[in-house]
Amino acid sequence: MTEKEFLEKYRDSAFVSFDKLENFMKACLVASGVPENDASIISDVLIESDKRGIDSHGIGRLKPIYIDRIDKGILNPVTELEIIRDEKTACVIDAHDGMGHVAAYRAMETAVRKAAEYGMGMSVVRNSSHYGIAGYYASMATDKGMIGITGTNARPSIAPTFGTENMLGTNPLTIGIPTDDPFPFIIDAATSVSQRGKIEVYGRAGKDIPPGWVIDESGNTRTDTEGILKDLTLGKAALAPLGGIGTDGAGYKGYGYATVVEILSAALQDGKFLKDLTDKDENGNLKPYHLGHFFIAIDPEFFLGRNLFRKMASRILEELRESRKAPGEERIYTAGEPEWEARGYRMKYGCPVPPSLQKVIDELSARFSLNDSWPWN
Repeated sequence: MTEKEFLEKYRDSAFVSFDKLENFMKACLVASGVPENDASIISDVLIESDKRGIDSHGIGRLKPIYIDRIDKGILNPVTELEIIRDEKTACVIDAHDGMGHVAAYRAMETAVRKAAEYGMGMSVVRNSSHYGIAGYYASMATDKGMIGITGTNARPSIAPTFGTENMLGTNPLTIGIPTDDPFPFIIDAATSVSQRGKIEVYGRAGKDIPPGWVIDESGNTRTDTEGILKDLTLGKAALAPLGGIGTDGAGYKGYGYATVVEILSAALQDGKFLKDLTDKDENGNLKPYHLGHFFIAIDPEFFLGRNLFRKMASRILEELRESRKAPGEERIYTAGEPEWEARGYRMKYGCPVPPSLQKVIDELSARFSLNDSWPWN
């Protein structure tokens, strides 16, 4: 995306500095009962999403995913982590339905520390909650010169191949690799064609989603964004797995990888899975989501060294970027590069805030008596 294309894409948005938005989110979280140190971690994860151009997981999630759930009593603002088991290279943590970002940060921190000592480290978490962009935690490892891997299960959204019932979460399988480039290689993607957060972005823009993302109870594609957002929660619609509906586009591959993430997010830590990952119990009463996560750190120093690893990783990526391009295409990207490019534009102009999100920020400002001035008012 060129700078001109970036500005055209967000021509209806107001641009706000990231420091201002991060401080605003932190203030809202503290006012909701989150301890200040934890609020710093959470707001840092959210603002990093906006800096990378991942609008579906940044400040737009502050109210509906975190503050609203705290209000409903299904998310604990104070995160009490319990170490269930701690071995040389492994750790099991119970988050007791606290803030997922805090549990995830501590879990990856633990995995990195173990990897520095033993070459590899892995932490798993149960009874947690939505933890923001998975790529943030992979970056915690790449920042230390290590490979970082993480995944999380989520409320049922994806239908298995040949099925129509939403059974699996969007379940990202995220991998970060350090390089000698200005940015690490980070593949952070859902195992569905798209994810709810991206559909919400379409909803805020008043647009229908493309066909092939969502199926109805008869297995037909749907594009009506507002209805889909309601029916995904009711189980009347489901996301298609990565690869698409059926097997023509190899949807079974996305289905398989989503299942891998589900197992690793539940079976190692004796956690909840599939239909247990909803906000309703058998009587229809609200309850926490009880999500699970896993985090792996691998230190290349224990193989043939970090320097050699980074050098070779960069050579591989460089050859990919310099390979023959399709007619009319100017560039070939590798994972992490578009986000790095987006960061450059956004650090120059600020975070784009669309009109629908401006209203939410105004509501939160009024609710928590935050005397912030914004470009739109």
